[in-house]
Amino acid sequence: MPRPENKSRYAFDRSGNYRIRVEGFLDKSWSERLGDMSVLISGRGDQRKISVLTGLVRDQAQLIGIVKTLYDLRLTLLSVEYIDEEQISRGTGTA
Repeated sequence: MPRPENKSRYAFDRSGNYRIRVEGFLDKSWSERLGDMSVLISGRGDQRKISVLTGLVRDQAQLIGIVKTLYDLRLTLLSVEYIDEEQISRGTGTA
């Protein structure tokens, strides 16, 4: 059966920029272990802390490794978002 001609913009074997949000505090010292992603903390006062990781992921295998590490740290995964080049050029691809 022939493959559909519709090519996805997501590829398992290419790098891409991602934003990952988890509930809880993630110290910035974890950045290297998480593929050198930048770590920002949001939430003020009595609001729950949300850690936002943003950066280039080389392939889907690395992405799964990052998500597994967050799971092992018992952080609740809120979202994993692919940030396309258009969002980055518009300035909406940052945390």
